[in-house]
Amino acid sequence: MAIRVLLVDDQPLLRTGFRMILEAEQDIAVVGEAGDGRQAVEQVRALQPDVVLMDIRMPRMDGVEATRRITGPERDGPAKVLVLTTFDLDEYVVEALRAGAGGFLLKDAPAHELVQAIRVVAAGEAMLAPSVTRRLLDKYATHLPSGEETVPDALRTLTEREVEVLKLVARGLSNAEIAADLFVGETTVKTHVGHVLTKLGLRDRVQAAVYAYESGLVRPGGR
Repeated sequence: MAIRVLLVDDQPLLRTGFRMILEAEQDIAVVGEAGDGRQAVEQVRALQPDVVLMDIRMPRMDGVEATRRITGPERDGPAKVLVLTTFDLDEYVVEALRAGAGGFLLKDAPAHELVQAIRVVAAGEAMLAPSVTRRLLDKYATHLPSGEETVPDALRTLTEREVEVLKLVARGLSNAEIAADLFVGETTVKTHVGHVLTKLGLRDRVQAAVYAYESGLVRPGGR
């Protein structure tokens, strides 16, 4: 089955370019387009895409609010959101991740990275380029805990290994990369990630990464 993609951007030329790139792939089908967040929410209900390629800054309704409605508790389908941003330090990206986006990608990323990102997000993994994620979180370091705050009770429920895995997730590593770093199997890593999400009441790896920074477990610029 092809991955069903909805393109959301207020610039028709960009949507056309993305469509040309994606339709060249046998396992991806572009099922629709939207020019703003409100249209995106409506199209998700009508078309039931697997992945929404979402611009952040748009008229009528921005990508953050659209993401919140598409992935929130009242979501109407399985759609996952991949956020597109012009700048790697866009102040809206953190809000989009908190709202439920499955990751983010720069608009000027090479075509093969766009295609891979859609496949990764469709599979339920987080698309978090480590270098971009670190720069983004470093920029917002002043808005994150100082490390002197009390450790949240929920963190105390994690085993030592689960804490290690959470730290690596926060650095943007994939399951395979975490497995290599910890010298364990990838299946073991998936099990640990699942336990972390369940114990902390988180939806996915992206929320886990944000939680790790907000709780002070991981410091921007550190490990």
